[in-house]
Amino acid sequence: MPTPSPTALSIRRLTHRDLTACADLSEGRGWPREEHKWGLLLAAGTGYGVDDPEGGLVTACVVTEYGPVGRPDLGAIGMVLVAERHARQGIGRRLMRHVVSEMGTTPLTLHATPHGRPLYEELGFKATGRAEMVRGHFTSGGPHPAVSTRPATAEDLTTILRLDGEVFGSDRTHILTRLPAFADHLRVAEDNGRIIGYTAAWPNMDDHVVGPLIARDTETAKALIVSLASHTDRPLRTDIDVRHEELLTWVKARGLVSVAFNSVMTYGLSELPGDWTRRYAPLTVAAG
Repeated sequence: MPTPSPTALSIRRLTHRDLTACADLSEGRGWPREEHKWGLLLAAGTGYGVDDPEGGLVTACVVTEYGPVGRPDLGAIGMVLVAERHARQGIGRRLMRHVVSEMGTTPLTLHATPHGRPLYEELGFKATGRAEMVRGHFTSGGPHPAVSTRPATAEDLTTILRLDGEVFGSDRTHILTRLPAFADHLRVAEDNGRIIGYTAAWPNMDDHVVGPLIARDTETAKALIVSLASHTDRPLRTDIDVRHEELLTWVKARGLVSVAFNSVMTYGLSELPGDWTRRYAPLTVAAG
C-alpha cells in the first residue's frame, strides 16, 4: 500500500506524551532538542501535529493562549517545524491554516525567521516589529546600575502577575506560575520596597535564556541582567526588542554578540497590546 501524502494525514492535538517526538523533530531540522522548553509549551499551551506513518512527527507547532480561560485575547504561535523529508510539500502551510482556523477571531502573534516570514505573510500576518537575539558570556564592566535586585519569593508572585499583565497587555498567569519550577533563577528589582521589574534565567542546552524581562526603565533592565549574570557561569541568551537600542548596545559592550533577527508578526491586530517600553524580552520567542 502506498504511503499517504503528508497533506492527506490528519492534524491532531499534541500532549506531553509527544515531548520526545517534538524534540526529535527539532533535532532533525538542525535545531537543539530543547526538551525543557517543549515541556513547558506543551503543558501551558496547545500543541498541534501530524503523525508520520513511519514514526515520529511530520510537523508540529504550539499555540499559547493568553487572557481569560476559554476567551483568550491573544494567541502566540511557536515551534513551527516540518521534518526535512517532508519539507516544501505544503504541510507547514496546511498546519498553519488549521491553527488560524482553530483560533477563530483570537488575535495571533509569532516570531518569524527570514525563511519563515513569506509563508506567514501569505497567511495574512503582518510584520509589526523586530527582535535581535544576542548570546555570549556576560562580562561586568563600568559602574553597576544603582537599582536594587533580589531573588523573588512566593510572596512576590501576585505582584509579578499584576505587573506583567499591565506590561504584556494580557493575563499570563498559567505560564508565569510555572516559572519558579521552570527557571533556575527568578529575580525582582525594587524601588523603596516596590517591585519595578522582574526577570528569569532558564536553562536551554548550554545557555541560560534571559526572559521574560520586564522593567520600569533601561537601568532597571540592566540591573536585572547583571543580577542574573552574577549567578551563572553559562552564556546568556536573550531576544531584545530592537527599539531598546540602549540596552542592546550595553549588552554587546559586555560580551554578548548578535546571533539573528526575527520579525515580530501579528494577525488580527495592528500591534501587540501592553507597554512595549517596559517589555524588553519575551519568556521565549515561541510563546510571545
